[in-house]
Amino acid sequence: MGTKKDLSKEFPSVIDRAYIEHKKHRKIEEIMTRDVVSIKICATMLDAAMIMGEKHIGSVIIENYNTPVGIVTERDLMTNVLALGKTPSEINVEEVMSFPLITICPDVEIREAARMMIKKKGRLAVFRCGTLVGVITASDLIRSLPDIPETHLKVDDYMTKDVITADEKKTITSITNIMGEQRIGSVIITSKDKPHLSIFTERDLLTAFLAKGKSLKTEVGRASSSPLITIPEGTSVHKAAAIMAGNHIKRLPVTRDGQLVGIITARDLVEAYAS
Repeated sequence: MGTKKDLSKEFPSVIDRAYIEHKKHRKIEEIMTRDVVSIKICATMLDAAMIMGEKHIGSVIIENYNTPVGIVTERDLMTNVLALGKTPSEINVEEVMSFPLITICPDVEIREAARMMIKKKGRLAVFRCGTLVGVITASDLIRSLPDIPETHLKVDDYMTKDVITADEKKTITSITNIMGEQRIGSVIITSKDKPHLSIFTERDLLTAFLAKGKSLKTEVGRASSSPLITIPEGTSVHKAAAIMAGNHIKRLPVTRDGQLVGIITARDLVEAYAS
């Protein structure tokens, strides 16, 4: 007797089809981050870093006379301050911020927002009638990727294959220099007997160190995130997005037979969806 087929997959119900169509045409107003965190233009990058670390966010909006004028991110801090040997408390956010803001209306469909994010290479500030009402990040988008043919693409075609690693004995200072110089958001941490032990990210730097005033001379092995959550090559974009969203992470190392062969980020998944 043959194997019983799952007819619900072959012949989805009207309700199922309607739900899929709804997800395909959702507006960014439904998924945007509404609690926008801002800081005055006279603040320092240390002020911005501490706010991002305390609130576990990756960016803050810069205001001048109560008007949103720019944005600073974790990457700005890493690349334009720490990697250059500058002291965050001595650098004003105005020197580092990206401006003008990349703006979008709340009634734009999610896929169009994804395309804009990839084209403009930045977070999107959502304005309604001249008022800032939200922000869209790559993490916001991957939480809402619909289960459609485009998201069944494999992560293999979008992942970064040249993965940067560092030994667990390296200091946080040396790791942040690597991340800033390479313009990457994470480093895979290794040890002698474990080729991929854990991961250290921009968020770890903000929340565990800068926000708490801890020394960056600490060995990275003591501060990295473990256990390392990985996916096998051949995983779909949709499944990778679900794993990221479920674990509140933005990066997934990709393995083949237990060996590290790449890393996929939330932005990579957005690019796959937008293509």
